[in-house]
Amino acid sequence: MLTARCGDHQLEDAGIMDGVSLANLRLNYTQGGLTEAEVADHPFAQFHTWLQQAIAAELPEPNAMTLSTLSPEGHPVGRMVLLKGLDERGFVFYTNYQSAKGQQLTAHPWAGLVFWWAALERQVRVDGRVEKIDPAESDAYFDSRPRASQLGAWASPQSQIVGDRQVLEDDLARWEKHYAGQSIPRPPHWGGFRVIPHRIEFWQGRPSRLHDRLQFNLVDGQWQKERLAP
Repeated sequence: MLTARCGDHQLEDAGIMDGVSLANLRLNYTQGGLTEAEVADHPFAQFHTWLQQAIAAELPEPNAMTLSTLSPEGHPVGRMVLLKGLDERGFVFYTNYQSAKGQQLTAHPWAGLVFWWAALERQVRVDGRVEKIDPAESDAYFDSRPRASQLGAWASPQSQIVGDRQVLEDDLARWEKHYAGQSIPRPPHWGGFRVIPHRIEFWQGRPSRLHDRLQFNLVDGQWQKERLAP
């Protein structure tokens, strides 16, 4: 059997982990379908419906989404963030502008989002350009955050290398002392990004891997709907 060494560990090159064959892991999706007649004419309306259903189903972190950006070398980079705003302008999340994703989005203002609601057998993909939101909007959201989260935004040099956990704990204590008895302002390096979509795809799992994929493309200011093969 072929093996690959990684440090002091050997990884089996056979798709077997702890007696479980990865190749045999599969689920037949049977919960529902998505037809052209059922989907809303506007993708934001359809997304709102699905998000509300995910919330009603009490799924963990229903607003969690994978955010994909491009590194300076042009490599795709993904991580999970939380959707914190949605209106006719786009999808909003917040971060440290000096973080890796913040710098990547500033240099290359395009992103992909993926929502995965496994219990409902649904996925939504969003592609679009990115812009920083108005500072007043970032201020309003920052003011709504728990005080501990506000302090964390000051204490964490996000994406930078730190010596150990104690460095973060010491920085947090320093900012707690600095703002003791005061309201905490938003750090100038922290705020929101908005993903303004030009394409949104809705995926509903179906039996035999013949999944439903309905895609909306923005063409000349109008959303056009089309079906994709699974």
